Amino acid sequence: MSNKQTKTHKGDIVLAFSGGLDTSYCAVWLQEQGWAVHTVTVDTGGFDTAELADIEASAKRAGVAGHTVIDARPALFDRFLRFLIYGNVLRGDTYPLCVSAERVCQAEAVAEHALALGAKALAHGSTGAGNDQIRFDVAFQALAPDLPIITPIRDQGLSRQQEVDYLAGQGIHVPESTGTYSVNQGLWGTTVGGRETLDSWPELPEAAYPGGRPKAGPEESRDITLSFEQGVPVALDGESLAPVALIESVAALAGHFGIGRGVHLGDTILGIKGRVGFEAGAAALLIPAHRELEKLVLSGKQLFWKSQLGDLYGSLIHEGQAYDPLVKDLEAFLSSSQQRVTGEVRLRLQPRAVTVLGQRSPHSLMDANTAAYGEANHLWSGDDARGFARVFGVAQRLSATQAQNAKPGHEQDKDEVA
Repeated sequence: MSNKQTKTHKGDIVLAFSGGLDTSYCAVWLQEQGWAVHTVTVDTGGFDTAELADIEASAKRAGVAGHTVIDARPALFDRFLRFLIYGNVLRGDTYPLCVSAERVCQAEAVAEHALALGAKALAHGSTGAGNDQIRFDVAFQALAPDLPIITPIRDQGLSRQQEVDYLAGQGIHVPESTGTYSVNQGLWGTTVGGRETLDSWPELPEAAYPGGRPKAGPEESRDITLSFEQGVPVALDGESLAPVALIESVAALAGHFGIGRGVHLGDTILGIKGRVGFEAGAAALLIPAHRELEKLVLSGKQLFWKSQLGDLYGSLIHEGQAYDPLVKDLEAFLSSSQQRVTGEVRLRLQPRAVTVLGQRSPHSLMDANTAAYGEANHLWSGDDARGFARVFGVAQRLSATQAQNAKPGHEQDKDEVA
């Protein structure tokens, strides 16, 4: 790149860096303003060794003072994903928050690196149109409140061609993306955006998904067993795996069958409607397996409140409110609810479909020796059941009677009978 003349040295700044056009522009422009730029790439999944090497090369071409890669996949699971599993979180009953938690985790790692470095400021390359800017800003403010946040892309409102031209003038050639779709890959899933997601009607074609067409034949199927200990997935087909390795293995299995793809339409943090495609095979298997195991071991009231509070937890994380005190309260509830969620779940995988075949647990509340639904029981007699049904229906009987008495002409009918 060309030599840059800076009038003043403002100090060290840490930039969340993806190696793409926007963050490359930020790296160069910030140096022109007098900053010593330190780039940080936070790996929350979706990167292979070659991609990380390419990102580092991009940082070096931009002439940064230093570049750091942080493997945050284990932290992502411990910090967020386990609670998304505990809560069976699917936004809009559809979307497993592929990006939301990852962005907050990335922002946390960048802020922590900046504090350790003694940096004077933080920066990110988000635009002013999406959710990510909120997630980064809120995390930076919560964890490093004394550091200013600089956002060149959001503040300058440049077109992508203007960014390309600017970098070319500095001797750096970063081609504008020629792909039809914008793809963000991570541990918990992949999001896909393109012309079809700008409208609520078009179908997102199969070619848009990174996995392409499912590799499984139309008649192919496979049965697998997932094991959980206190809500945490711990084994696949009897093989114990650490959470990150297990998620990656399950995602690969689901991808073979094309399981976990969909399109979500919902409300953005900014208050507008947004639509995004997603491919989240691990979540598509782990969440239904976990949910069905919970049905075996938790009470009805636990299941009801878990559903409500799990949705609330997901909304807070999605909206970048990970530092609201309520989040810790909800995490405490969700953790407590998992004490008996230990056991195994059998799943059948078929092209684009998953079926829960069965579940078992040492803490099962289903005991055929005591009572079998619709069959027989040893805890009560027929007279007990008749009395229960009479008492159970009292409130509804009284309400029905009042509704009947309130009908027009009812009093007149009683007088005529008298």
